[in-house]
Amino acid sequence: MTTTSSSIRPDVQTLRDRGDVDVLIIGGGINGLATFRDLALQGVDVALVEKGDFVSGASSASSHMVHGGIRYLENGEFRLVQEAVTERNALLKTAPHYVRPLETTIPIFKTFSGILSAPFRLLITHGRGKPSERGALLIKIGLVIYDTFSRGGGTVPRHKFHGRKKSLAALPRLNSDLKYTATYYDASMWDPERLALDVMHDGLVAGGPRASAVNYVSAVGMQHGSVQLRDELTGDEFAVRAKVVVNASGPWTDLTNGAMGMQTRFMGGTKGSHIVLDNEELLTATKGREIFFENSDGRIVLIFPLKGRVLVGTTDIDADPSKPAVITDDEIDYFFDLVKEVYPDITVDRSQIVYTFSGIRPLPHHDDTAPGFVSRDYRIVDDTHEGTPVLSLVGGKWTTFRALAEHLSTRTLETLGRPHRISTAGRPIGGGKDFPQTPAARGTWVRAHSAGHSRELVERMLTRYGTRATEVLEVIPAGAEPLPATDGYYREELAHLARTEQVVHLMDVLLRRTSIAFVGGMTARTLREVADAVAEPLGWDEARREAEIADATEQLRTMHLVELEEVSATRS
Repeated sequence: MTTTSSSIRPDVQTLRDRGDVDVLIIGGGINGLATFRDLALQGVDVALVEKGDFVSGASSASSHMVHGGIRYLENGEFRLVQEAVTERNALLKTAPHYVRPLETTIPIFKTFSGILSAPFRLLITHGRGKPSERGALLIKIGLVIYDTFSRGGGTVPRHKFHGRKKSLAALPRLNSDLKYTATYYDASMWDPERLALDVMHDGLVAGGPRASAVNYVSAVGMQHGSVQLRDELTGDEFAVRAKVVVNASGPWTDLTNGAMGMQTRFMGGTKGSHIVLDNEELLTATKGREIFFENSDGRIVLIFPLKGRVLVGTTDIDADPSKPAVITDDEIDYFFDLVKEVYPDITVDRSQIVYTFSGIRPLPHHDDTAPGFVSRDYRIVDDTHEGTPVLSLVGGKWTTFRALAEHLSTRTLETLGRPHRISTAGRPIGGGKDFPQTPAARGTWVRAHSAGHSRELVERMLTRYGTRATEVLEVIPAGAEPLPATDGYYREELAHLARTEQVVHLMDVLLRRTSIAFVGGMTARTLREVADAVAEPLGWDEARREAEIADATEQLRTMHLVELEEVSATRS
């Protein structure tokens, strides 16, 4: 949705007034935001622009996992697996409010399958050719190696292998044709978008007046060392001169370079889609575990209990980043078929879908390599355009964002001729700082912040925001009641998010500042309640409110297959 307002947002005005910066980062996904935080901590004059909302591109289509990538071992990506496991273990400590250990079970139906094709694909064909289902022996070898990489962190238990009888005793609704299960631990990412916003918040606090991050601003050109930027709300254009430009726009990296006059062919992203199901039977059958299953074609599906719903994903299909990523009927049928293979006596159908989302992975150009075997590692490409160094990030994944940002920040500082002085390793993120991690510590924290509020409300805010919940609790009046149709959110809470987190559109709130859309059950009343709550801090008149509601209704329908319910469901 575009707006016709001619007023300049304060954050945009601040960036325009700065004019010159040391580093301009283009792209407000997790990797761009993490690099922004890293550079801000070094005292660099840094600015970040994002053409849409923060975390609205590839980073918003996450499978909500923080994982070492056990299947990357078959690609020979041992460095990436080791880095990812290290970063997974670290995030469990630095972001415990959003990252939690997750027991993961692989149902296995064959014993020796894949034991010959996997090394052949690794050593000879390098990911080309048709993959095959991995059997117990190959998975066992992979998990032994995986445990070896995990040993240093001491954060999660080692894997366990069970035969059919013990497997079905623990998970009785699984397909009884299985031969084994393998169970290991990775981690879940409860709220990817909010985690990314915490990373950005830390960068803004660390950088103070030296750091600016602005959404709905795109890079549209480059001339004489200055990047031409456009405010997507007003259409106004202005220039910012940078000593180094960092292109972290994910699958749109080539398009961004093209807009600046550089022709590159770095990217070859693939689409990943997910569905969110309201299916109590399936939710109960998971027993709180992620079920990580492989189809006979080598593609992976995960069944993951989250926020009282079941997330099912993901596909891996070549995609054009210039076109919107939307789930197809074939992808939905694919998910249903695979769920039926794992849980043959549980019915899943389209009426249970409450939300869908799709995104394009920022993978490198891969010719005829099968999408599932394209490297998930990253690299930094140095170039110069119009006399200005341009660093393009190719690849990257959620789990490794901190390490990636440190590498990209270090390379940027080398280009500036400055040292990298402060590491982000072990540094708490946002509301993860001083987060209470035991029941006793949580109880103490809740009691200490319950003045005027119920224990239930404080618990809910702590779960949503970590220890940054104190900022939200300050604005919620004593005795306040949640809005009836918004999954337990409060009017003052939503107004606070609108006022402090650069909300521009209603969809920014529904999809990225909250989980309202994700859990489903939305009605026209939901949209009205949220729009009314954010209207005053955002300066919306009645016409703007109506336009935002209409636009959100259309986007939810076309991009996420959400048809607003007639009657609001009661949700906790």
